[in-house]
Amino acid sequence: KSLITKDSRVRVSFSPSPTRKLSWTWEQVEIITNQGKKIWVGVNTLFANKLIRKAIEYELLNKFIGETELIRAEVPYGVEKKSRIDFLLTPKSSNPDKRDIYIEVKNTTWAKDNLALFPDTITTRGQKHLRELMAVLPHSKCILIPCITRIDVQFFSSGDEVDPLYGNLFRESIKKGLIVIPCCFDFHKDHVTLKKIIPLLETK
Repeated sequence: KSLITKDSRVRVSFSPSPTRKLSWTWEQVEIITNQGKKIWVGVNTLFANKLIRKAIEYELLNKFIGETELIRAEVPYGVEKKSRIDFLLTPKSSNPDKRDIYIEVKNTTWAKDNLALFPDTITTRGQKHLRELMAVLPHSKCILIPCITRIDVQFFSSGDEVDPLYGNLFRESIKKGLIVIPCCFDFHKDHVTLKKIIPLLETK
């Protein structure tokens, strides 16, 4: 949503491999903001977790998570261990909060005016993730990171108009202790920068 128009310019990466169906991956699309400025938006959903992992490794999120000792990816958790958390962090001994840190990453490209929104369609998987995170609160620290791959936004909120159930679970999770860190990334031809962390605009 809000990205594709006729004649949009795109950037792709070339990764030839006999195991791939296509040798090209769509990485970015150029859009014109409401202010008339051209910016690039990341659209490769597999890239979001790499960005957030780098942000953690470079200690850019320490204000929220504290110092960490170990980062594990795709760790089974939840009911019957049938879900996988994007990242499970072990805090350092210097971290005053000794709880394990569960981090779920959501690739976020949809925006309306200056508001970034997730999800942009009904997501039963996303609903399940919120339920699983609530189940490990409060004995674990739970964080949801919307990985916002555009910089023309000032706030983040849940996309209630497309998935009201997700919105209800989102607000319930926050009341139970879920921390939301909406991270905005600026995309360029040869690098990506964590530009800002924007406020959560809570809805009723």
